[in-house]
Amino acid sequence: MFKDYARLTVFFCCVLIGVQIPGVLTLYQQRLDAHLNEAQQALGGFEQTARRHFNGDLDALVRHYRNSPDVVFRQDADSVAAIVERVSMLTEEQRAMAAGQLAQLWHLISFADPQLRQDTLDNYRYQVLLTPTAIGWGIGIALLLSVVVELLMTLLLPRRRERRTATLR
Repeated sequence: MFKDYARLTVFFCCVLIGVQIPGVLTLYQQRLDAHLNEAQQALGGFEQTARRHFNGDLDALVRHYRNSPDVVFRQDADSVAAIVERVSMLTEEQRAMAAGQLAQLWHLISFADPQLRQDTLDNYRYQVLLTPTAIGWGIGIALLLSVVVELLMTLLLPRRRERRTATLR
């Protein structure tokens, strides 16, 4: 019987973990959207310059900056290239997170941007009014009561079995 209670406790713990998954996915998507919006805003002025002078080709703008005789432009080329790369990476992340929840979860576990994933997990707050402390108390009390009930059942059931065995003889 203790095994049954232990199984139920494990099952309950798994349920508590499982109900958190949609919240984690939602928070990751929200953080992803925020980072993408911020990166796109940072790139906005450079996109306008690229449209005016390079037919919208940001790579051509970066090459122009790198080949400029002006030291400031050459140094800024890496910054612009980093913003372009960040927008591209975040856009790919957003495409991956547009799939179903199983695909989203697989992406989050396996392929998501490590820094963004860690930031999400660090800032996630348990939902449905669950906290780690409450979960710990719930599991602790459940295990304690399971053990007490199991001990009581173990003490009472052998006597009944002995009586049944004596009656059958």
